[in-house]
Amino acid sequence: MIEKIKYNEKFMQRAVELSQLAYKSGKGLPIGCVIVKDNKIIGEGHNEIFFRTNPTAHGEMVAIENACKNLESLSLSNCIIYTTLEPCPMCLAAIYWSNLKAIYFANTNEFATEIGFSDSFIFNEIKLDPKERKIPMFNNQNKNAKIILKEWNAEELPAEQPWKQQKSNL
Repeated sequence: MIEKIKYNEKFMQRAVELSQLAYKSGKGLPIGCVIVKDNKIIGEGHNEIFFRTNPTAHGEMVAIENACKNLESLSLSNCIIYTTLEPCPMCLAAIYWSNLKAIYFANTNEFATEIGFSDSFIFNEIKLDPKERKIPMFNNQNKNAKIILKEWNAEELPAEQPWKQQKSNL
């Protein structure tokens, strides 16, 4: 059974405030996000796609960037993310990569779709074979790319998932 992580409304309220700031400032869409550790906000952000001219500047991505910077770590284990919209596939992947403990979201993807804002097409695209997607993907083997990965592996350098290494050293 999945352990329910304690919810705190004040953190969601801060995310809501950030979502309003995002669109009223013209910086982005109305999505705000905070990341909490030990009952303190360690990172926050809102959608800044227009301000940064960057389609990846989602509220969750900005908050993760800020939290990682503040903790000086790629791992946000034992942190909780509060966001005003169910994370899109990109943000969900970043949440997994950063090892967050739990996600609380205010609005569902279904509700967003009802009002004309939808990431559903991306969720549907991911399910397709790469060659059948609207932007098709092709695997072209490259021996030099393989050599570099093998060289890196031989160096036994840490991977981009430092928590896996930490856990194995316990």
